[in-house]
Amino acid sequence: MASLMEELIQTLGEEVDKYAALLELSKSKTPVVVAGEIEKLQKITEEEQVALDELSILDRKRQQVMNDIANVMNKDVETLKLSYLIEMLEKRPKEREALSRIHDRLKATVGELSLVNNQNRELIRQSLDMIEFNLSLQKSMRTAPETGEYTRNAANAGNYLGSAQGGFDARQ
Repeated sequence: MASLMEELIQTLGEEVDKYAALLELSKSKTPVVVAGEIEKLQKITEEEQVALDELSILDRKRQQVMNDIANVMNKDVETLKLSYLIEMLEKRPKEREALSRIHDRLKATVGELSLVNNQNRELIRQSLDMIEFNLSLQKSMRTAPETGEYTRNAANAGNYLGSAQGGFDARQ
């Protein structure tokens, strides 16, 4: 059981480190989103994906260790939580303290990561809204209404208000 606890503490420590690296990537993404630097955003997103892949491997390892601990303790793995393990380790203060510190760090890091990701998501949504507004504005400027001009044969001339090319004319 002691070696399983050490393995769990080590695995959780590695997870905390990966989440901290992911948090730093997310924080570096915020000014890039604000500046609209697409290439940098793409590079950061690729780095995040690598970190998430590594986190997935660590998560599977942690789940396996938790399954092993549940089997040794004859407990259901679905109900076995870190807080319960911390309580059970009262006779082993060194492991209890280490597991408690890791648990607190993991909780804090994931909470902060969630906040930063929500902020980035909102910034991206606002950027997309602004892009959509600008596209709609450009489209509406290019589709000016027809004039009420007629030809000699009393047919609509089909002329439009504004310039024919629909863009800025520096000669005017």
